[in-house]
Amino acid sequence: MSAGTDTESATRAPCLSGIKAAMLVTDLGFLLYWSVALLALIPAEHAYKDYDDPVMSDWNYSFLPLDIAASVTGLLSLALSRGALGARARRHRPLWLPLMLVSLTLTSTAGLQAVVFWALRGDWSPTWWIPNLALLLFPVYAVTVLLRHGWTAPYRPAERPPGGR
Repeated sequence: MSAGTDTESATRAPCLSGIKAAMLVTDLGFLLYWSVALLALIPAEHAYKDYDDPVMSDWNYSFLPLDIAASVTGLLSLALSRGALGARARRHRPLWLPLMLVSLTLTSTAGLQAVVFWALRGDWSPTWWIPNLALLLFPVYAVTVLLRHGWTAPYRPAERPPGGR
């Protein structure tokens, strides 16, 4: 089977559609959250503990680059997996999987960092724990599924065709 055929079949696998849907919701959620946060539209009563503390604000904004990187790589991987970027991007289509793995790793890292921080502070608000546990755990499941089904196989350097880059 050629790498192109492997890419085609992998992007249509049934369990992958759930992963893609969760990624889309998460990546758009990151972008929505940061848009709302940057525009200061979150009411104080719904914000995290010590919202007005400048150190806490800095801590929150320290996630901005991580979350945006997760969203950009995730949305790009989803677009590439669908072939939605047109003919000029066709040669980059096999990059959907590595980009997806990067996005999932960044997303899980963001969730882990937040969960550890809230645990160290002794803040057990479900408002922040539930979404951050989801950010931590769904990527672990997704990466496990991707690796278990061998969808990374066409991208291993040892399996590249002779003379391929």
